[in-house]
Amino acid sequence: MKIEVRVPTLSDSVASGTLLPWRKQLGETVARDETLVDLETDKVILEIPAPASGTLVELRREEGATVKADEVVAVIETGEGVVATPAAKPAQPAPAAPVTPTAVSKPVPVKASTPLPTAPPSLQFSPLVGEHPEGHEGADALPKPINREPMSRLRQRVAERLVAAQHTAAMLTTFNEANMQPVNELRQRFKAEFEVKHGVKLGYMSFFVRAVCRALQQFPIVNAAIDGNDIVWHGDVDIGIAISSPRGLVVPILRRAQTLSSAEIESAIADFARRAREAKLTLEELAGGTFSITNGGVFGSLLSTPILNPPQSAILGMHTIQERPVAENGQVVIRPMMYLALTYDHRLIDGRDAVQFLVAVKAALEAPENLLQED
Repeated sequence: MKIEVRVPTLSDSVASGTLLPWRKQLGETVARDETLVDLETDKVILEIPAPASGTLVELRREEGATVKADEVVAVIETGEGVVATPAAKPAQPAPAAPVTPTAVSKPVPVKASTPLPTAPPSLQFSPLVGEHPEGHEGADALPKPINREPMSRLRQRVAERLVAAQHTAAMLTTFNEANMQPVNELRQRFKAEFEVKHGVKLGYMSFFVRAVCRALQQFPIVNAAIDGNDIVWHGDVDIGIAISSPRGLVVPILRRAQTLSSAEIESAIADFARRAREAKLTLEELAGGTFSITNGGVFGSLLSTPILNPPQSAILGMHTIQERPVAENGQVVIRPMMYLALTYDHRLIDGRDAVQFLVAVKAALEAPENLLQED
């Protein structure tokens, strides 16, 4: 009995995907639910499993093919004595007719006294820095190869969304800085107990997520969005956490972040990071979101202007913590400082609200005792 292998149902925002290398080859035995091939979409990589146990007898589509939901990509035979059929390939051009050799004129001899022609000035090459002018010895004199590879679907989609954001939103960025010494002291005091109790490290993200949730309660317009001529007010805080993966930037959503404890936040983000590296995030985990946080500080960024993740209206940028001299009570002291950047859509959010929101985040981080809660 022949069983068709079909592309799984995709989300409304994903129309198609690209087949990656087949994990199983023609004639191989497969088990039910065993992954046959991965499907790369512009958001995640999905696994296409075997719907039944049997022998892979037909590949309808090859690696690199663009396929849509419910399209048949392979066939499995559950009976015995089956014959494998390769995937259809483009027709090959017919071999060219043999060329009949013709007489070749003898080369014209060149007199020794006749100088050979030289290349015109526009085609002559001059040695570059580091090259050897005398005979161009060495590997540096050879032209370097140029490599070309197609962009992944994720990279294409990210590029499209970032350009669209710049064309549709009135983006503006406001800056502030936070003294991270109170957070550092709190982490140092509770990190060992926290990890033993919850099985996850106490990082900075739980403080930032909770600080953002608190500030959004004071300034709900920052959590809102524009839909045509309407303003959409979100009841929940669904925070997108920007994560760098081998395939590019992904932004899984921390649902109802205002209800999560510090341990739940740290655990969820650690899980997101692990599954982003393994390309195991689902489409549902990447959909939606009302606000985003990105942390360029993990790569050493001192200051940046993050780009909105439409249709969201604001994104908070964290940066590297750097000891700097600051004034406290008339004295110059050294403190671990972090620059904060809030990019917002000025069509919806006034500068006053954006600035006060960022000040509220700063205030919460500099008095973090209430942020470390274990509900």
